[in-house]
Amino acid sequence: MRRQTAGTRLRKRRIPLRTAAAAACATFVLAACGSTEDSVASGGEGGGEGKVGVILPLLTSPFWQSYNDYVPKMAKSEGVDALKTVNSNSDASQQITDINNQLNQGVKGLVVAPLDSAAISAGLDQAERKGVPVVAVDVAPEKGKVAMVVRANNVAYGEKACEYLGQQIPSGKVVQIMGDLASVNGRDRSEAFRACVKKSYPKLKVLEIPAKWESDTAASKLDTLLNANPDIKGIYMQAGGVYLAPTLQTLKSKGMLKKAGEKGHISIVSNDGIPQEYDAIRKGEIDATVSQPADLYAKYGMYYIKQAMQGKTFKPGPTDHDSTIVKLPSGILEDQLPAPLVTKENVDDPKLWGNTVG
Repeated sequence: MRRQTAGTRLRKRRIPLRTAAAAACATFVLAACGSTEDSVASGGEGGGEGKVGVILPLLTSPFWQSYNDYVPKMAKSEGVDALKTVNSNSDASQQITDINNQLNQGVKGLVVAPLDSAAISAGLDQAERKGVPVVAVDVAPEKGKVAMVVRANNVAYGEKACEYLGQQIPSGKVVQIMGDLASVNGRDRSEAFRACVKKSYPKLKVLEIPAKWESDTAASKLDTLLNANPDIKGIYMQAGGVYLAPTLQTLKSKGMLKKAGEKGHISIVSNDGIPQEYDAIRKGEIDATVSQPADLYAKYGMYYIKQAMQGKTFKPGPTDHDSTIVKLPSGILEDQLPAPLVTKENVDDPKLWGNTVG
C-alpha cells in the first residue's frame, strides 16, 4: 500500500486514444498489446451493466483520500455505475465483511484495494462463487481470482529509493521505514531496497523499522533508532501518506531536520507522490518521492472492471497507456502503471497527479 497509505491515476488524461492504439496493435500479435478478448469464462455476465462496489483499505492517508476523490470522477468517465465507496478502516477482517455486504447488495463487479495479500482470498472466493468479477487495486492477492491487478511496480519503488540514496550518500547508515510485511507491497519495497543496497552500495548499512503503515509506530521506533544512531544519513519512507508527518516531526524535535544543502541534512526518499511530499521537496525537507498514481489506480480500476463485467479477459504485453501487463508467479495478471521519481528538478511538473489536487 500505501497505500497509505495511495495510490496513484490520470496525469490529466495523458493516455493516447485507445482506438488508435487498438488499430496499431492489430498489425501485431494480440498478446503483445495487453489486449482483451471475449470470454464467457471470466465470471462476468457479459452485459457489462450493474452496480460496482468500491472498497478502500483506509482513509487516514492523503494518498487514499485522493484515490477516494478520484473514484467517482473516473467511474463517470469510464461509464461505470459505482456505489459510494466503503472504508475498511485498516481492518483486514472488516474488509472481508465489506466484500460480503457488497455482494449481498447485488453488485455485479467489485474494485478492491486489499489490506492483506493473503487474507483477501476469502473475499475473492465469495465473489467467484457468485460470479462477480473483481479488480484489485494497489495490492496483488497471493491467491484467488481477479480479472486484473492495477498496481505500479513496487519492486521499482524500493530500487529507485536505493539508487537515489546510494548516489547521495557514499557510506554510512540509512533507515528504511517499512510498510506492513503482510502486504506484498511492503515486502516488495523492503526486499528490493535491501537487495539493491547490498548489490550496488555495500558501504551503506541498512537499519529497518517495521511500521505496518502506522504513523505512531513509525514515529516511536524512529525516535528510538535515532537515539541509538544519531549518525544516520538517509531515510527511505515506504509511504509518505502515513510516514511523512511523523518522520519530519521526530527529526525536528531532535534538531535533526536540516534543509537540503545544509550541513547535517539527512537525505530522505519517500513513496506516494502526495502534495505534502511535493511541498516538503520544495522546502528542502525531503529530497525525492516515487509518485504512486492515485488517479490512474482509480481510472484503470474502473476501466478493467467494466471490461470484466462484459466478459472480457486480458493478455500480457504492453498497453496503450504507457504500462505493461505482466503475469505474476501466481498466474494473476497485473497492469504495472508508471511511477516516476520526483525530485526538486521535476516537482512542479503539471502532469504529476499530486500537482492537480488541493
